[in-house]
Amino acid sequence: MGHPAHFHLFRNTIEGLNRDGHQTYILIRKKDILEDLLKAAGLPYVNILPSGKKSSFTLMLRLWRVFRFTLRHGVDVLAGSTPEVAQVAWLLRRRSAIFAEDDAAIVPQFINAVKPFADQYLSPVSCNNGPLEAKTTHYAGFHKLAYLHPNRFTPNPTVVDRYFPHSEPYFLLRFAQLTAYHDVSAHAGGITNDIAKKLIALLKPHGKVYITSERALGADLEPYRLKINPLDIHHVMYYASLYIGDSQSMAVEAAMLGTPSIRFNDFAGRIGVLEELEHTYRLTTGIPTSEPDRLYDTINQLLATDNLRDEYQRRRQRMLDDKIDVTEFFISFIENLK
Repeated sequence: MGHPAHFHLFRNTIEGLNRDGHQTYILIRKKDILEDLLKAAGLPYVNILPSGKKSSFTLMLRLWRVFRFTLRHGVDVLAGSTPEVAQVAWLLRRRSAIFAEDDAAIVPQFINAVKPFADQYLSPVSCNNGPLEAKTTHYAGFHKLAYLHPNRFTPNPTVVDRYFPHSEPYFLLRFAQLTAYHDVSAHAGGITNDIAKKLIALLKPHGKVYITSERALGADLEPYRLKINPLDIHHVMYYASLYIGDSQSMAVEAAMLGTPSIRFNDFAGRIGVLEELEHTYRLTTGIPTSEPDRLYDTINQLLATDNLRDEYQRRRQRMLDDKIDVTEFFISFIENLK
């Protein structure tokens, strides 16, 4: 695991594999709240890169430590969303599975690092994996359904009530760091502090405003920061009246939960998964950063829509009717690699 999103993606799969009698090991590198999530869930892990720093040297060190661990522990199958999974498996002639949800055009560096070594590449039907299509198994689902499918997640209002009343209208804003390799490669922009202030002014007459942010906030925005157990965020997201952010990951999560969402960044119109969620299921709206006025107009339209939540829950159900229980698919796929 190289990112907190990987914890959510694989947590239920790991528990399923353990339940089926397999021995699983979790290897991680330090990244944001990844260790906090694992500790809170009580999942044992080995941190192979405690510094979390990324350079050509640390990439080689990470590869070496995964290689050494695989040999020492007699690992049969490597699975994950980082290049060394495929690279080490190829070197040691083990089976591997790479799980990816970004289109090849968005993550060319990742594709180049994986392409010569990948054994099995898994991604949703809406992804275009370019040169890896020949090795790809497409499935009817999304990464976020591995933990937000109704079989895996039940929203709990009492969790939200620990922080504020779930029944009172509130809005969730998300500001991403936008420094990941896919962000940099796309020159991604996001919500500036000035735009954030305008959003708050627009939303406050309709309910409380809470911010979850990977980056530092100015003194005038800091009072809106939401301080919660990171394992509780999806309960908070489910009951939110509206999600607005520059994180495409959380926009997908909102769509999985049927929470109306707007994503404001320069990936709008470029990512297959989000294009499917926007145009097939109408569960999210993407707006490029060159159109801030459209952002405000879209928010006003949603705020003025009657029975907005009920409508989005109907759209969510339509999406769920078309998709699979992703965790069950992941477990079965990994078990059959042996």
